[in-house]
Amino acid sequence: MRAGGHLPRGFPITVASPDGSYTLIMEGVQITINQVVAVQVSMKLEMKDTPGQLVSVLEPISACGGNIIAVIHQRDPESESDTLDVQIVLDLPAGRLPALISQIKALGVDILRIGEERLLHKRSLIMIGHIMHTDISDTVDQIDRTGFAEVSELSLMMPAINERSSARITIKTANRTDMESAVTILREVAGRKDLLVVEPLEEWA
Repeated sequence: MRAGGHLPRGFPITVASPDGSYTLIMEGVQITINQVVAVQVSMKLEMKDTPGQLVSVLEPISACGGNIIAVIHQRDPESESDTLDVQIVLDLPAGRLPALISQIKALGVDILRIGEERLLHKRSLIMIGHIMHTDISDTVDQIDRTGFAEVSELSLMMPAINERSSARITIKTANRTDMESAVTILREVAGRKDLLVVEPLEEWA
């Protein structure tokens, strides 16, 4: 560290936040790193076939931090029933399913079937170095081809062609054990390509 407490140019700093996120600060650029454990839920609902009813059900999903993947419903024009069956698939932060069920039932909507499809564990990391020049597609493929992990998000920042770039990569697995294996693979690939991997020091569920 230089005199006066200033870090040399290009030196990455990782700052922990109270909400469980981390912020990477490097050369004036700040990138937030989050880890999320979510459950993928599939539920079949029976609701009144009236305007606005479906929208009212989607509101508590959003309030509980859910991310809607699919909404499937089919209205039979020949049916005389005043109800509609709707299937919703969503990602929901772990531990919030009971609250969501209570809010949906409070709307007078019947839950015909509900199930947790699989546990989703997500971790976001930062890679720094000559990412494009070392074949970013190959780096991603090394994770995807494992069969137990996949890169779900990738964002790249390039200040200039010949300068180091930074990428935020999000990996998704079924459980924490698979996540550790995937991150180990990423570290090994990064080591061979002379890339720096910055990751949080803790995990949250």
